[in-house]
Amino acid sequence: MHSLEPARLKPGVTLDSLAGPRPSDAVAAPGAGARLVRGRALIFWDPRVPGKKLDAIDTDQITPAADCVSESLETLDEKWKAGSFRYLMPDFRARVHRGETFLIAGDRFAIGSSREMSPAGLKGVAEEAGLELVIVCGHNMGDIFRRNSLNLGLHVVQSPEAVADAQDGDELTFDPDTRRLTNVTQGRTYEPVPLTPKEDEIRRSGGIFAVGRREFRRSVETTPAVVWPDPDTARRLTTSEQILWAHRVDKNAEVRPGATIRVYADLLPASDGTAPFAIHTFNQITGGNAIWPRRIAIANDHFVFTGVEADERQTSIGREFARLHGIEKPYYATPGDGIFHFYFPEQGLVAPGMMIPGADSHSRAYGAYGAVGIGVGSTTLGFGWSTGYIYTTVAKPRRVTFRGTLQPWVTGKDLVLELLRRWGAKQSQGMSVEFVDADRQLPIAFRNTICNMMAEAESWNGIFAPDDVTYAWFAAKGMTDLPYPRIAPGADVAWAVDEVLDLADVRPMIAKPFSPGNAFPAEEVAKERITFDKAMIGSCTNGGYEDLLSAALVLRAARARGLARAAREFVVFPGSGGVKRRIESPDPRLEGESIAGVFRSVGGQIRETWCGPCFGQGPDALTPGQRAITSFNRNWTNRMGVGGEGYLASPSVVAASAMLGYMAPPSELGLAWEAEVFAV
Repeated sequence: MHSLEPARLKPGVTLDSLAGPRPSDAVAAPGAGARLVRGRALIFWDPRVPGKKLDAIDTDQITPAADCVSESLETLDEKWKAGSFRYLMPDFRARVHRGETFLIAGDRFAIGSSREMSPAGLKGVAEEAGLELVIVCGHNMGDIFRRNSLNLGLHVVQSPEAVADAQDGDELTFDPDTRRLTNVTQGRTYEPVPLTPKEDEIRRSGGIFAVGRREFRRSVETTPAVVWPDPDTARRLTTSEQILWAHRVDKNAEVRPGATIRVYADLLPASDGTAPFAIHTFNQITGGNAIWPRRIAIANDHFVFTGVEADERQTSIGREFARLHGIEKPYYATPGDGIFHFYFPEQGLVAPGMMIPGADSHSRAYGAYGAVGIGVGSTTLGFGWSTGYIYTTVAKPRRVTFRGTLQPWVTGKDLVLELLRRWGAKQSQGMSVEFVDADRQLPIAFRNTICNMMAEAESWNGIFAPDDVTYAWFAAKGMTDLPYPRIAPGADVAWAVDEVLDLADVRPMIAKPFSPGNAFPAEEVAKERITFDKAMIGSCTNGGYEDLLSAALVLRAARARGLARAAREFVVFPGSGGVKRRIESPDPRLEGESIAGVFRSVGGQIRETWCGPCFGQGPDALTPGQRAITSFNRNWTNRMGVGGEGYLASPSVVAASAMLGYMAPPSELGLAWEAEVFAV
């Protein structure tokens, strides 16, 4: 058994003085007689397919990045409301205010990021007119958005039949008690995809603030314990399920797909963008100054180098909270310290067997280190800072085994782009994906990219069970005193999907707009001679030392063949301050040159370590009509800048493209693969 640190009361605070639940926090009983919600349909039609509702509306389209800003805790949602569907439906706010309060969309609505600004902004748009919004969508709603909506009391309904029937102007009703949806105009009634009992309890409570206030005192009184399953129990559990089992708050809770359970967290990280709403949640539940925030970590990596005054005011909210509660490095990362998916593992805050819910969708990256990393919203995170645990629903298990021989120039980026291409429109269907590196060919850098982009795969998480590769990485960093035992998936797991990816079939890939799954072999793309304005390497997906080394090796070889300068603007964003410093030192693989020196020798520029360009912020954001090839993770509409087009590839493909002036793999430079020269 491993004990996590219990709650610590602030000086002068006693258990008896802790804030308790409010009268309004009681769970509404079924049949309590809630009034019907009434309104008209507001339909998102697919402009390319007449009569079809629009699928895959991502959170970047719901709330553009520039609107994901809070300038104070008192005005949290002002920009969120103003920015709702700013580009996809500019008159959204006006239409809701005139009674079009049933938002109708196709499958995979609200896929993408943890930004709770999206459901909060949508809910706020209706509430400012004294109305209630109901979201009606088809299959596979974005899981983080769905959970955020339940936390906030926003009505969400998954009913493919209702979506198919709805037409402009239809009158609809929604019964908050039964969740029954009726299209009055069409004369049809629908029973939506059901919630789990605990999800329904959260909904009936009015949201996560009420649940948190009800559970707060008990969470303070209880010492968290992590207890691993016995061998017989572990035989039928995946690696992720064993971690969930060990971290259960309720030790008799069943860990099975579809069950909503409470699990203790080892780390609860936020960015400067997601921290303000988490802080608000913490204050609402605890009263603000009763306990020290639990398992907290904050990294300033999103809105920090923009030069925009509103962004600085947002960052100051987290900075003041850290000062008030004594949160210091490495748990509070200042601008330039790093993107938190690189920085926190570097600092030893991530270890195999940990449970890490992070308020950023790419928190799935921690699966590369043998931990469960999941993306959550700010309210879930603030609830965790208050109680030490979160609610989550166990996902169906899916296994992907990598077998065969890794091909020339192929990296983790190519493997994950190929997976996304194969999975198509359904992607992972919200499953928990366990990866097996059968022949131990994939280094941590490759695994980081693969697990990180399980966000784009719409997975609950992605994980490599900790193996010799994992422990060698920790040992190389001097981290040998790890808290949890070595675990592996059980022999009797009933996988919902079990598939093999033959590495011999994968080539370097390039994903075209506007989906990471819209991927093609780079050799084929090279024939199209697609030019671009910028080449950008970095981000939480490919900003590690090994990522940048792989690009530098290609650049150096290109130089030797007479290509002296990059043909296009070429910029690099290291994943952390540590990486940025390290790339200035000579590397023996480069015969005494540094990685940064190689980049600069061909005209490359080394920027700050942050997330901005990946989601369209700062001076390197794309402008209308610009095109870029990048090692980033998302290339959705407007993602890298309004009106821009983003392509995705590995660092080595981006480097080759930068030298050529068109998108192509390193082989297009005439380079022959030599593992001892180019492999990392």
